[in-house]
Amino acid sequence: MEKIQQLIDGQFRQSDSDEFIELTNPANNEVIAHVPLSGTQDLEDAVASAKSAFESWKKVPISERARVMLRYQHLLKENHDDIAQTLSKETGKTFEDAKGDVWRGIEVVEQAANIASMMMGETVENVARDIDTYSMIQPLGVCLGITPFNFPAMIPLWMFPMAIAAGNTFVLKPSEQDPMTPMKLAKLFIQAGAPKGVLNIVHGTKDQVNHLLEHPDIKAVSFVGSVPVGQHIYRTATHNMKRAQCFAGAKNHSVIMPDANKDKVLNNLVGSSVGAAGQRCMAISVAVFVGESAGWIPELAEKIAQVKPGLWDDSDAGFGPLINPQAKARVLSLIRAGKDEGAKCLVDGSEFSLKGHESGNWVGPTVFSDVTPTMSIYQEEIFGPVLCCVHVKTLDEALALVNANPYGNGTSIFTASGAAARHYQSNVEVGQVGINVPIPVPLPFFSFTGWKNSFYGDLHAYGKQAIRFYTETKTITARWFDDESDSGPNMTINLR
Repeated sequence: MEKIQQLIDGQFRQSDSDEFIELTNPANNEVIAHVPLSGTQDLEDAVASAKSAFESWKKVPISERARVMLRYQHLLKENHDDIAQTLSKETGKTFEDAKGDVWRGIEVVEQAANIASMMMGETVENVARDIDTYSMIQPLGVCLGITPFNFPAMIPLWMFPMAIAAGNTFVLKPSEQDPMTPMKLAKLFIQAGAPKGVLNIVHGTKDQVNHLLEHPDIKAVSFVGSVPVGQHIYRTATHNMKRAQCFAGAKNHSVIMPDANKDKVLNNLVGSSVGAAGQRCMAISVAVFVGESAGWIPELAEKIAQVKPGLWDDSDAGFGPLINPQAKARVLSLIRAGKDEGAKCLVDGSEFSLKGHESGNWVGPTVFSDVTPTMSIYQEEIFGPVLCCVHVKTLDEALALVNANPYGNGTSIFTASGAAARHYQSNVEVGQVGINVPIPVPLPFFSFTGWKNSFYGDLHAYGKQAIRFYTETKTITARWFDDESDSGPNMTINLR
C-alpha cells in the first residue's frame, strides 16, 4: 500500500512518524494509500527549510521568479489530464469536473507569471519641500497554506504560486483526504526549476495545523474550509501575530425574476446546485423564486431528477460520490430534517446507490420546495447535491432574505431588467455577484471576495507589508444575452 510522501528541503521523503490515516476511494471506500501524520521533526524541518530558502529566494530577480511560473504552467498544461485523473480517483469527481479543477489552478499560475506588474511600488515627489516618498512592496517570509478536500488542485494553486512568485517561501498542508493531487503538483513545480526549500509539503490534521500556526517563523496563513475551522485558524494565527486570510462557509442564493429566460435559468440551476455533488463553496444551494417564476419549480425538479451520479470515468455521470461516509451521513441527516420540518421533497436522492459500488458515499440529487428560513436545510451549509427552493413576492423581499443570511460568499440574479440587476448588485451584502451567471467565480486577476462569515482576514496576507484596506471588495460578473442566444460578452467589474 502506497505511503504518501512529504516534500521537505527539495526532497520527497517519507515521514518519520509511525502514525498514518487511511486514504479511501469515495466510490467504494476501499483504501488506496496511507497518509502520514507528520511528526514534530518533519514540521520543524519544513519550516526551517522554507526560512533558509527565503534568504536567497527573496533576492532572486522578479523576472527569474516569473520564469519559473512560466515553465510551471507549461508543465501543468502538458500533464493536465494526468493530474485530473489522479484527482478524480481520490475525490470521486467526474473527469470533466476534475479537468476544470486543474484548469482553474493553471489560470492562477499564469497570473503568477505576471507578478512583476503586481509588485510595483508608489512614488510621490515633493510630499514636503524637497522631500520625496517611495513605497516598496516586499515579501513577508515563510507563508502557510491549509487547503480543503473539494478542490485539491485549484486551491493549492491559488496559494503557493502567487506567494512564491512574490518572493516568499511556502509550507503547504493539503487536505488529508486527497493529498495525491497536491503531491503531483509539487513534483511538477520542482521540475519547473523551483529551488529546494521554496515549497515544502507536510500532512496531518488539527495537531499539525496548530503546531504550524504557533510557529514563530511563519508570517502569514491562508486557509479555505468550513466556518468553525476558519474561525479557529484565524483566531490562532492572529493571536500568534500572523497575517491570516480564511475563506470559510457559504449559503449561496440565486434570485430568479419572472422576466428571466426560463430555459437558461433552469439549465444553469441544475449544474450550479448539484454539480460536483454540491461540494463547492460557490454552489447555489438556495433558489429564490420571485413572483410568478415560482411556477417553474416543478420543471426544475424534473430536470434535476434526470442527473445521475456515477464513476469518475463514466461520461454520462452528472457528478460523483461525496468525499467520505461522514459527509454522506451529514447530508442524509439534513435531508431527513428538511422532511421533518415541513419542506416538500420534490426529488429525493437519499436512497440512491450505484450498482456494483453500493458501499460508496452516494447521494442522489435532491430538491426541496416550500423551504423557510427557520429550517435546518436553509440555515446550514449542506455541502451536498441538495437545492432548497424559496418563494418570495418581490425583489426587495429576496434582497432582505439574502442579506439576513450570515454567509456572504456568492450570489446571482437572473433577469432581463438592467434596473433590477443594478438594484440587486448594489444592495446585496455578498462579495461575489453574478448577473445571468450561475456561479460568479472571478478570474485570478480579480479578488475572491467573501463577506460576513464567509471570510476572515486580510486579502493581502502574502506580499505587502504596509497596506490596509478599510473597505470591502465586491466583484460583479455579468453576462447579457437575448432570447435567441445564450452567447454574449462577459463583463466583470471590481467595486471597492
